[in-house]
Amino acid sequence: MKGEVVMGEGQGRQLASKWAKTEVLLSHSQIAPHIPPTRIFSPASLRTMLQSHGMVVIKPVCGAGGHGVIKVSKEGGGYSHTYFSSTRRFSSFDGLYQSLNTLRKGRKYLIQKGIRLATISGRPIDYRVKHVKQPDGRWLITAIVGRLARKGLFVTNLCRGGTSLTGSQGIRQSVSARAVSGKKREMRMLTKLATQMLENRFPGIGQLGFDYGIDKSGKLWIFEVNTRPQ
Repeated sequence: MKGEVVMGEGQGRQLASKWAKTEVLLSHSQIAPHIPPTRIFSPASLRTMLQSHGMVVIKPVCGAGGHGVIKVSKEGGGYSHTYFSSTRRFSSFDGLYQSLNTLRKGRKYLIQKGIRLATISGRPIDYRVKHVKQPDGRWLITAIVGRLARKGLFVTNLCRGGTSLTGSQGIRQSVSARAVSGKKREMRMLTKLATQMLENRFPGIGQLGFDYGIDKSGKLWIFEVNTRPQ
């Protein structure tokens, strides 16, 4: 399959394409409402998504560590994009698109509706849930970790200076203490359901890292699933 890399023994099949995994998850009625609207990057889809959502995130179809992830916003009559801590503003859509194309360097990209995440002291937080296949064939959730963005950044990746918290600490501080058990239960349920779907479609996977976000209204979102979770 295009976009697939097979790694060494014990790690299982690896799937680099975010789009391939997203398509599988969108086919399940319980999982689909938790996936932000996602399109393949093109001038038409970018224009449409910005008109519909106001803010979007674009990211490489194949990529990790927050590298190449850009936040794009429509602001009044103009546009802006933020890459790491650098923001540029544009008066025209064409100027925005040309700049994004330069940053993209010819790579295939996705556009995803921007989710306004719950925050701690103004810093967005998301969650990584690790699901690992055991020697006896059962899948086990081995970690639920909160990742708090470095001040001034919108990406939460630890390799970009994010701070690690337990999942419970993150939910308690960004949403409420009352929400902790329910949100963790929902993450576990969606993780198990999505793993069944992905394993049926891509036999041989051995470990998955689910990236979840909770928005300001308390809704849970699945941003992506990694087959090489850090």
